[in-house]
Amino acid sequence: MTNYLHQGDLPDQLDLGPVVAIDCETMGLHPRRDRLCLVQLSSGDGTAHLVQIAPGQTVAANLARILTDPSVLKLFHYGRFDIAAMYNTFGALAAPVYCTKIASRLVRTYTDRHGLRNLVQDLLGSDLSKYQQSSDWGAAELTKAQLDYAASDVLYLHDLRRALDLMLEREGRSALAQACFDFLPTRAQLDLAGWPETDIFAHS
Repeated sequence: MTNYLHQGDLPDQLDLGPVVAIDCETMGLHPRRDRLCLVQLSSGDGTAHLVQIAPGQTVAANLARILTDPSVLKLFHYGRFDIAAMYNTFGALAAPVYCTKIASRLVRTYTDRHGLRNLVQDLLGSDLSKYQQSSDWGAAELTKAQLDYAASDVLYLHDLRRALDLMLEREGRSALAQACFDFLPTRAQLDLAGWPETDIFAHS
């Protein structure tokens, strides 16, 4: 595993390929209140690029280009939060997207364990440590343990997608999953606009 830490944005002309796994670390779980601190990306080759976001930063042109590129599939686990956090910070709405948590909920109906660590254990047979999950991501200097943890959150997503796609196809739910993925950027916008818990499709 190789990690590259970048300050503020990705390097110019960095090509991560047609499918990019992305994850975020923030100061908390409210994308409007808690600032974005780190964005992790991987092309699935065992390498992770980590972008440290400065307090008050609102521009990351190269990162925004990838987020909005229609030819690049953005691969998330619980993309709803990450998409909202990056849209709130940069004004760049990620699309098209794929979310392994949504795929898992649609097809792994035999369990209620849909966290990233659960998926990595159950589908890939590997153990993923979540020890650093609640650490201070706003620190000016991140520890090696933090960087390794952050990188691990994107390094498994390509393999998880392949495993989940096979299950979705087998159970006849691929089209339903795709419809959910297509709606996900709008779901993130609804969260930011003030409807994080309200089901606007409900009768009352």
